[in-house]
Amino acid sequence: MNIPNILASFRIASAPFVFFLLVNAYSFDGIHSSWMFYFAGLLFAISAITDFFDGYIARNLNQETLIGAILDQLADKMIVLSSYLALAIISKANMWACFIILSREFLITGLRAVSSQYNFYMRVSFAGKAKTVAQMFAIGFLIMDWYFATSLLWIAVALTVYSGAEYLIYFKKGISKI
Repeated sequence: MNIPNILASFRIASAPFVFFLLVNAYSFDGIHSSWMFYFAGLLFAISAITDFFDGYIARNLNQETLIGAILDQLADKMIVLSSYLALAIISKANMWACFIILSREFLITGLRAVSSQYNFYMRVSFAGKAKTVAQMFAIGFLIMDWYFATSLLWIAVALTVYSGAEYLIYFKKGISKI
C-alpha cells in the first residue's frame, strides 16, 4: 500500500470518530463539550489536509492506482457525509443544506458508477474541487462555531448544486455519444 492509499485509508478510518465525537459532544461527564468539538475539529482538519496530500503525492510521485482513485473518492464521501450528518443531528448545520449536499454526493457517485460501465470516465472538474474545499471549510467552521459558518455552509451548497449540474450535463453529453 502506497502513501496516498494510506492517507485515504486514514480519512476513511477517521470518519466514524469525527461522527462519534460530534454526536456525543454533550454526553460525556467530566469532559466539557468544547473539548469534544476541538478534538473533532482537529481530527477533521487533519483528514481534510490529507485529502490534498494524497492527490498531490499520487500525481507527483507517479503513485496513481485504480484502488487509490476508489479509496480517495470513498474517503472524501465518508468524512464529508459523516460530518454533515453529525452536524445536522446536533443542530449545528441546517438540515436542508445537509440534505442537498448529501443528495448531490450520492447522485454524482451513482452517475460515476453508471458511466464506468460504459468506459466513460467522469473526471473531477474545477467546480468539483472548489465544492470540496468549500465543504471542508464549512464543516470546520461549523464544528468550531466560528463566525460565518452558516454563510460558508450556503456557499458550499451553491457550489455543490453548481458542480452537480455541471456533472449532469457532462454525463448526458458523454452517454449520448455511446
